[in-house]
Amino acid sequence: MSLVKPLRSTAVLLAAGLLLTACGNNDSQSETPQAKEEVVVYSSRNEQLIKPLFDAYEAETGVHVRFRTDSEGPLMARIEAEGSNTPADLLLTVDAGNLWQAANMDLLRSIESDVLEENVPEHLRDPDNRWFGLSARARTIVYNPNAVQPGELSTYEALADEEWRGRLCLRTSKKVYNQSLVAMLIEEHGEAQTEEIVRGWVANLATTPFSDDTSALRAVAAGQCDVSIVNTYYLGRILREEPDFPVKIFWPNQDTDTGGVHVNVSGAGVTRHSSRPEAAQKLLEWLSSDTAQETFAALNLEHPINPDIDVDPIVAAWGEFRQNPINVSFAGANQAQAVKLMDRAGYR
Repeated sequence: MSLVKPLRSTAVLLAAGLLLTACGNNDSQSETPQAKEEVVVYSSRNEQLIKPLFDAYEAETGVHVRFRTDSEGPLMARIEAEGSNTPADLLLTVDAGNLWQAANMDLLRSIESDVLEENVPEHLRDPDNRWFGLSARARTIVYNPNAVQPGELSTYEALADEEWRGRLCLRTSKKVYNQSLVAMLIEEHGEAQTEEIVRGWVANLATTPFSDDTSALRAVAAGQCDVSIVNTYYLGRILREEPDFPVKIFWPNQDTDTGGVHVNVSGAGVTRHSSRPEAAQKLLEWLSSDTAQETFAALNLEHPINPDIDVDPIVAAWGEFRQNPINVSFAGANQAQAVKLMDRAGYR
């Protein structure tokens, strides 16, 4: 994954210092003058998915949340360039690979929090407590029920078998979601076996990879292919508008000896140079609370980190599943290997 290289000129640093007083179209500015306390969040999540959470936090605590949205690469490069002058207190982004990279760039601080350790399962947070998952994103198999019976499906690995020749659709390898999936397979199976799996997927493709999960889902529905691998919330979004959309979820790798469903996270960490680390930690803890978890579940049809939180009826209809227990930080630690492996295997 490439990042925008940080610029270290005086002009850039001065511009960074003015960030919160002269932000562009992607910045949220407070309309409430002189809030008693505030926290600044840099977020790669879309405004419509985070503003309701921040509004609820302000209503509950009186602390105002100011935020800037952008892609994760530019945000991390900005934090690095701003250094000790950064206004950012919290980095909020998607995919454990991105969170791992932020920690590896030394942008996040390790924190001690009994609340977060209780609310966030160990495999969904950084082993050194520099970031914590806030919502779970299952990347699973989907199928066309007119062409596939559930009993024909079993594991991610089995989609490399010859019986799926010309029947598989995938999203491009250029996107981080599949990079993270392959990175986790490397951790589970080793590089050689994972390359065999990915080569099998490539051999079984019905068409060239798609740019996004939604296109892959529509290809399955149209009969262009029979199966694919997607993040479940993409299907959920379609089902909200098209309840009879003819694609079903299958939870793979549920046998005790085959890991579990690949789960990634959206998550956050307190920035190393935050000027309000205690306030940032309180917001992060609140985002792991029942109130925030229910909102995460409702807004984007993701799975709460806490399995006891009720989910949207669309998500509930898919049933329960067992997650792969491997720590999601390996999605980042093995990402460079995964990208090279996919390239060797011809997965574009």
